[in-house]
Amino acid sequence: MAQPFELPDFYVPHPARLNPHVDAARRHTREWARRMGMLEGSGVWELEDLEAHDYALLCAYTHPDCSAETLSLVTDWYVWVFFFDDHFLEVFKRPRDIAGGSAYLDRLPAFMPPDPGQDVPEPGNQVEAGLTDLWRRTAPGMSAAWRARFAEATEHLLNESLWELRNIDRGRIANPVEYIEMRRKVGGAPWSAGLVEFAAGAEIPERVAGSRPLRVLRDAFSDGVHLRNDLFSYEREVGDEGENSNGVLVLEKFLGCSTQEAADAVNDLLTSRLQQFENTALTEVPALCAERGLDPAECAAVAAYAKGLQDWQSGGHEWHLRSSRYMNEGAVAGPSPFGGVIGTSALDVRSLFGRPAAARLRALTHVPHQPTGPSLLPEFDCPFPLTLSPHHEEARSRSIAWAERMGLLGDVWDGAMLAGFDFALCSAGIDPDATAGELELSAEWLTWGTYGDDYYPLVFGRRRDLAGAKACTDRLMACMPLDDPASGAAAAVSPMERSLADLWGRTAGPMGPEARAGLRRALDVMLESWLWELHNQAQHRVPDPVDYLEMRRCTFGSDLTMMLSRLRHEGELPPEIYGTGAMRSLENSAADYACLINDFFSYQKEIEVEGEVHNALLVVQNFYGCDYRAAVVIVDDLMRSRLSQFLHVKEHELPLLHEQFSLDSRGRAALDAFVRELEDWLAGILHWHRKARRYGAKDVRSGAGSALRVDGPLALGMSAADVAGLLRSGGRTGAGGPRPCAGAAGPVRL
Repeated sequence: MAQPFELPDFYVPHPARLNPHVDAARRHTREWARRMGMLEGSGVWELEDLEAHDYALLCAYTHPDCSAETLSLVTDWYVWVFFFDDHFLEVFKRPRDIAGGSAYLDRLPAFMPPDPGQDVPEPGNQVEAGLTDLWRRTAPGMSAAWRARFAEATEHLLNESLWELRNIDRGRIANPVEYIEMRRKVGGAPWSAGLVEFAAGAEIPERVAGSRPLRVLRDAFSDGVHLRNDLFSYEREVGDEGENSNGVLVLEKFLGCSTQEAADAVNDLLTSRLQQFENTALTEVPALCAERGLDPAECAAVAAYAKGLQDWQSGGHEWHLRSSRYMNEGAVAGPSPFGGVIGTSALDVRSLFGRPAAARLRALTHVPHQPTGPSLLPEFDCPFPLTLSPHHEEARSRSIAWAERMGLLGDVWDGAMLAGFDFALCSAGIDPDATAGELELSAEWLTWGTYGDDYYPLVFGRRRDLAGAKACTDRLMACMPLDDPASGAAAAVSPMERSLADLWGRTAGPMGPEARAGLRRALDVMLESWLWELHNQAQHRVPDPVDYLEMRRCTFGSDLTMMLSRLRHEGELPPEIYGTGAMRSLENSAADYACLINDFFSYQKEIEVEGEVHNALLVVQNFYGCDYRAAVVIVDDLMRSRLSQFLHVKEHELPLLHEQFSLDSRGRAALDAFVRELEDWLAGILHWHRKARRYGAKDVRSGAGSALRVDGPLALGMSAADVAGLLRSGGRTGAGGPRPCAGAAGPVRL
């Protein structure tokens, strides 16, 4: 039977290399799998299955430089994880046994204790036995920090299998943003990145492990691994196993296109993620090492880690071309002229030219200040009712007076502009139940955040002054001391510093230590995201679509707003509930919807007037090579899918948290209130964009801020989301093109 699509030309810029100990690893892992009970009689694999899949070859390609002993251990880990995947399919996915699958997964973390010498339960199946043995052989040689990171990645890999199972049970296919986000956990590439640290002897220094550059390396690596696997495994997963967690299927359904078109779109996104990896490794990682003062050994470990991830991409591709587990007919042209020591895939020069080269060129050659005309708006489908606080007018006058006292008027903004921006109106919509004092404080936070977001590109962006921006950020952070919030005013010099110190003292002062630290982290994330924008601006680079949406939540202040919203329910909900997949999905989908609202309204201001590169509509145009009107349709469809996901989580997934966390009536009421606050947040954000004098054709060209990047308010009450730009069909016009917008003056409706 013919394959469902022709495999595309892959971007594989680095040659794969083969570890010379591959045969020893094959012999070792065959016997290990038999001892663990994974072969004859397991009901999952026979010996011929293991040999045909050839996981030793996978590990020999992905870890070409490690010793024979290390290669055998790493191979055992991969045999275990693939056995788990097939075992879970047979025992729980096919029979749709959600309860059994949940109980099965709940036991597994106990076999990865933080102290590797700690006793573990008696293994009850092959997966538990294998995990017990692997953890005993691996964990003692690594630090406690690595063990914690790797155990967490393993738990995500295992537990998110329930997300796949629930989607299969409901016949539900994820939207592209949700899919990328969840695939990182289900697909296990962050887990693979942890094994790269182990195999390369390159454990990341703990003080930089959570930094943006290393997080982006890991995430871009993960996306590349998963999207490549989706292309090769489509036939087996979708055709044979009835899976619906596959990127090709996700885009096929989302875009309404053919399987071949969806496969080409997945490959374009794969290329984009690999190019993001390269850009981060070359431009951000060296600066991080210098900024954090890493010593030579630590710098060498970071470099070896990046190289290990690079080796994994090329080696994983080579293995997919050869494993019987995947669809690869016609993909291998013949044996390597180098006897298999050097992989053949990277010798194809087409991978360095054609579509990959064109995509990279588009990202770096956008012409700024092109005429766009007034922003085009779809008919937003926000279903939540708007309620406005009765304290709006008072909060507006008080917040404007505050801005004048702090010195925020006269350079970037003037009083008339700030009155037209009316951030108090946004606060009144997103927090209709606030007291007069709370609403004033909310409006002042919005004022400060948007002022800062305007100030950075004007003062630092045009001059490409990244060092000056970093120094400014450090001074702002010094205005937010954790021990004595009121003392931050002593370090404040500029108007932006003085106003932040004032807000910090009034907001963080009454908080407890944990809440205060959480608020500080959220503000740090937002400040660092402004530096990310300047970094792209200095390169004149339109961001990768995935990196854009993930960072867009930060520039929009979603972490800050999420933190402030959670504080209202402190003590009413268990803190762990916010880390669940359901809550992150709820918050992320709502935040994406809000961020994209702003990108629609601000398009003319940002693209035509300010010459910006940070707008989802431009990112989509760049990724697909499509025009503005086509991008409007694609982004509108994405917004609708994110809203649909929000409603899906609210209806189907949050009720499961009631039982999981044994919430009493007070806890359930708090969770319901949190959801209502998110709905208020979305309704208030949309209303503000329609009424504020910031985005109309006249507004964008008038006043001192007309040449600034104005990113919309940092609304107080919400979190953020994930990935956009998986969308491939540049010419698709959906149901008759962009939908007309009801209401709003300024930007035009289609």
